[in-house]
Amino acid sequence: MNERGSLLAQPLQRPSAGRTLLYVALFVLGAVVGAAGSLVQAGWFPGGLLLALAGEAGLCLGGARATGSRGGAVAPAAGWMIAVILLTASRPEGDFLFGAGGGSYLFLLGGMAVAVICATLGQGRQPVGRDVRLGK
Repeated sequence: MNERGSLLAQPLQRPSAGRTLLYVALFVLGAVVGAAGSLVQAGWFPGGLLLALAGEAGLCLGGARATGSRGGAVAPAAGWMIAVILLTASRPEGDFLFGAGGGSYLFLLGGMAVAVICATLGQGRQPVGRDVRLGK
């Protein structure tokens, strides 16, 4: 058996500086993809909508694979969501980026669904070693 015990019994540790920097970079990339997607989805509907959602899915799944954890999918999804929510708010001048149309709502709801799906499909923490199977 593993000398450190169960993975769930291990104390939480602060992530390394490199991992923290990677999460911050994924967060910023998520915000950029959200801002770019909000412009593309209305400009080339329906192809732009599919392109924007595919870009978000690729970033979230790529982040999960790069970090080896679900946090790598959650960081860009959080950046995407914050950017999109900030872009939906109207300014005091009355300007806004999203129109009240079906494509905008599909982008908002579809992007949230893509983020949840990618975070669910992302790899969770798995025990390592040769005695990882139960019953051994």
